[in-house]
Amino acid sequence: MTDADRRPAGASSAPDRHERGDFVGARKRRKGPYVATECGDPPPPDLLKGIHEFNEGEFFEQHETLETLWRATDTDVRYLYQGILLVGVGFYHLGRGNYHGAQAKLAAGIEMLEWFAPACQTVDVADLIARTRPALEQVRALGRERLGEFDRSLIPQVRLLA
Repeated sequence: MTDADRRPAGASSAPDRHERGDFVGARKRRKGPYVATECGDPPPPDLLKGIHEFNEGEFFEQHETLETLWRATDTDVRYLYQGILLVGVGFYHLGRGNYHGAQAKLAAGIEMLEWFAPACQTVDVADLIARTRPALEQVRALGRERLGEFDRSLIPQVRLLA
């Protein structure tokens, strides 16, 4: 039985957002510039929870946690949360063998995080970017056919500054 067979009669045959790799929801992402005035604030509890999940390799869970925080935040610091979320989603797609999702989400996450470097809400953003770039480069070098050869030691940890 295919995904199309499971859809109710009359439902769209278009793939759902998870099948397409559009893991972050329907809200359109703004490309910046972002205002980083809240970077000196302490990290909210859900950011710390999402970072813990990311660092444990629980990429689906970090997505859920950080998406809730991202959607509940009205200021531009929400794009810090979304940037971390996108990097995690990239690694989620990598683990599922989804080349397009992995490289697209890692690249989008890096692009979004660059607005918040070097640090924001105690997150060492510059370090996360610097450690994610080699992972993205390896994903692209391996391509779709060899994605299973990815060196998982390249998956970074999100670090907090004291």
